[in-house]
Amino acid sequence: MLNVKVIPNSKKAQVLMEKGVLKVHVNAPAVDGKANKILIDILSDFLKVKKNRIRILKGEKSRLKQIEII
Repeated sequence: MLNVKVIPNSKKAQVLMEKGVLKVHVNAPAVDGKANKILIDILSDFLKVKKNRIRILKGEKSRLKQIEII
């Protein structure tokens, strides 16, 4: 399980580690789940896992999320 802080509407997508929390800059707005979809794309590339193995456990409508990798 990962704790992730999402920053939507960033100029470029990137992943940073800060104080034990992954900070993911997403270049999509937090509207209609667009940022969550891009978050899963970014994490799958970063962690080298398939997209269907990543799911959001908590925080679908929050910037702080708990992510599970199966």
